[in-house]
Order: sequence, then structure tokens, then C-alpha cells
Amino acid sequence: MSHSNKYETLPIYIKAKLIYQLVESLITSIPENDDYLQDTKEFMRVDAMIIPAKIAGAEGGNLYSIRMQNAAIIREHAMHLNVQVGSLRFHETFKDIEYVDLIRKEIEAFRILFVEWIQNFDTTNYIWDEWELFNPPHALRPSNDLTFDEDFNFDDFLNDENEDDD
Repeated sequence: MSHSNKYETLPIYIKAKLIYQLVESLITSIPENDDYLQDTKEFMRVDAMIIPAKIAGAEGGNLYSIRMQNAAIIREHAMHLNVQVGSLRFHETFKDIEYVDLIRKEIEAFRILFVEWIQNFDTTNYIWDEWELFNPPHALRPSNDLTFDEDFNFDDFLNDENEDDD
């Protein structure tokens, strides 16, 4: 196995792929003649596809801010998927309630794996997130000499460049 796909052996990734396969199976049992359910199918498919892709993205690099950004997207799509799947129980044309319960049980198992997974992110390997959403708890704001210089005058830069051409 190459280094580039080591994420495929992670329990969270394996669970995400299982959920995707269950959603794909569930989608085949949804009646075709209900427009609302057709939209729900597509929402579920997209959510189920994005989750393993974002796990792979988070595992592709080790920067805390990138991993947390991917984790936030995973969380959002897993929560959407849970709601979408659960909503099927309220449609008279949908009968496979056991599938709904199974997928929701697997999403809960995924949530537990997710919590364990993010707790293992390396909080010492980060770059400062200027939006301050994905900084590790101990992160320190960089000193002012590393941030944008508000006294920078773009015209001075252009003038210096033009003088070099003479």
C-alpha cells in the first residue's frame, strides 16, 4: 500500500465508505414518482460522497487548520445526511424504515469515530488562520512583522521597480 492512500485503512474512512454504500442501496429503494423524494435522494448522495472525500483531504496533509476545515465540512454533511435519511420516515411512499434506522445507527457510530479522529490531529503543526476559526487552542497570533503591513504603499513599490528599469 502506498503512502498516499493510508487513509483507506482508517476506521473513520471505512465507516464513511460503508455509509456511502448503504445510502446508495437506500436510494434504489426510493420510489421514482415522488419529486420531493427525488431531491432528497440527490442531497443524500452528495452528502454521502463528500464525507469520505474530505477525510482523504484531511489526511492528505498534516496542517491542523486544513484538517479542521475538512472536519467541519465532514460534520456538516454527516449532520445533513442524518436529517435527510431521518426525514424519509415521514413519507408515505417510502416503506424501508429499517434502512433508515440502520443508516442513522451507522452515522452515530461514525460520529464517535469522528470525535476520536479529530482528537488525534497534531495541534503543533499549524499556520495561523487569520479568520481564527481553525487555530489550535494554544496557538499564538504571529508577531506584527509577519502580518500585512498597513503602511505599505503600492505606489512606492511601483516607483522602486520603475527606477530599476532606468
